[in-house]
Amino acid sequence: MQQLNERQQKILGFLSEKGSASSSQITAFLDNDISRFTVLRDLDGLLKDKRIKKTGKGRSVKYEFFLPNRLLSYINPDEYFKKGPDERRVLPFDAEIFDYLLELFSSEEIDDLNRINSIYIEKLGRMSDAGLKKEIERLTIELSWKSSRMEGNTYSLIDTEMLIKERIEAKGHKKEETIMILNHKNAIDYIFNNKNDFKELSLFQIEKVHELLTRGLNIDSAIRSESVGITGTRYRPINDKIKIIGFLNKTIDAVNSSKNPFAKALIVILMISYLQPFSDGNKRTARILANAVLLANNACPLSYRNIDEADYKKATLLFYEQNNARFLKELFMDQFKFAVDNYF
Repeated sequence: MQQLNERQQKILGFLSEKGSASSSQITAFLDNDISRFTVLRDLDGLLKDKRIKKTGKGRSVKYEFFLPNRLLSYINPDEYFKKGPDERRVLPFDAEIFDYLLELFSSEEIDDLNRINSIYIEKLGRMSDAGLKKEIERLTIELSWKSSRMEGNTYSLIDTEMLIKERIEAKGHKKEETIMILNHKNAIDYIFNNKNDFKELSLFQIEKVHELLTRGLNIDSAIRSESVGITGTRYRPINDKIKIIGFLNKTIDAVNSSKNPFAKALIVILMISYLQPFSDGNKRTARILANAVLLANNACPLSYRNIDEADYKKATLLFYEQNNARFLKELFMDQFKFAVDNYF
């Protein structure tokens, strides 16, 4: 999927609000000084990516925002987050979200991800046991560093490597940061050593990965029953323990009934983060669980090494506040391609 230019982002926002428009209307909206050829070229790119669709013929041609799934509507993150958390309209928790989780990827996107994953499988087939062990260690170090960094950990990548490989703690860091890194390492080891156990997701596995990630950090390992707040947003997850468990089971059903590993992994990332079933450690649990699901289905795990942390935060908040999964899905696809290009 191509990177959108500024004009294309404006076109999507315009069509998302207006419904449909002709090329001349779109040109007038953008700037009448922009050539019709430039606008048509931008529209062709959006059509190719199936972000919009074209209706009518000749002078009656109009362009419409393509929305196969209400979770995939277009919101420009940069525009959306110009407003502060108290200015943004936030949707309440929506149980109907489960009706849309199985249609997050188009058939073309699945074909593209499968094609990319076939490169990963070919790489594995050519790799020696020693080479594979080394690559798993490298991914473990980089994933432990980046996932922890997303949670505010200040360890550098080099310090993380020294801690995991040599058990040398970096100076000037809180003990909790060291524990967080090592917990990631232990949880990643667990999913690599027990890949087949994640072919069918279960509540036990969710709780197990969370417990490994939060051990020694004074975080309750039980499903929460109290309210929890999230920094930077007015979104409030449900706080009824029975309901949380019920929605976790619906998430598990959605993951297990999905037919491809990419949808399975994305559902895990979205819904564990959205439900916030634990008092803390939810997003890191979601990331490691998603990798467990990918590994169980012979797909390449992600390291998130080059992801922009602010983008990840924005994408997660967009799902919390607007039930919008488009940005997080695009980040997931970019990170999957990055992982196949850079590991194994």
